[in-house]
Amino acid sequence: MDSYANLLFYLIIVAAQPPFLLVSSIQLHTFTGCAVREFTFIAKKPGCRGLRVKTDACWGRCETWEKPVLDPPYIEAHHRLCTYNKTRYVSVKLPGCRAHVNPIFTFPVAISCECSMCSTENTECETF
Repeated sequence: MDSYANLLFYLIIVAAQPPFLLVSSIQLHTFTGCAVREFTFIAKKPGCRGLRVKTDACWGRCETWEKPVLDPPYIEAHHRLCTYNKTRYVSVKLPGCRAHVNPIFTFPVAISCECSMCSTENTECETF
């Protein structure tokens, strides 16, 4: 088989597998905690074509709770999320960039993860 046929065969086999078999033997739908997991995304920036990148990212569910209290703000909250503990940074060169655009795209790679407060240093934190 040529390389295109091999890739197509591999994608069909992978797509047919249940998701928890691709990551590990852990049942992801019942997992509570925080772990490093392989993740694929499209690295892109204005003026360049996108590049599919495989990296390690943090994934999981962390314990969270709220309870009412008598004093303002009338609630005690404990919200933790699965986020980076240790990282390293990797750079890739994006294809097809315009002449004035720097083709280098840098992103974090998770070395270890933990349940902790959200830090805008390495995570997009949203509040409502």
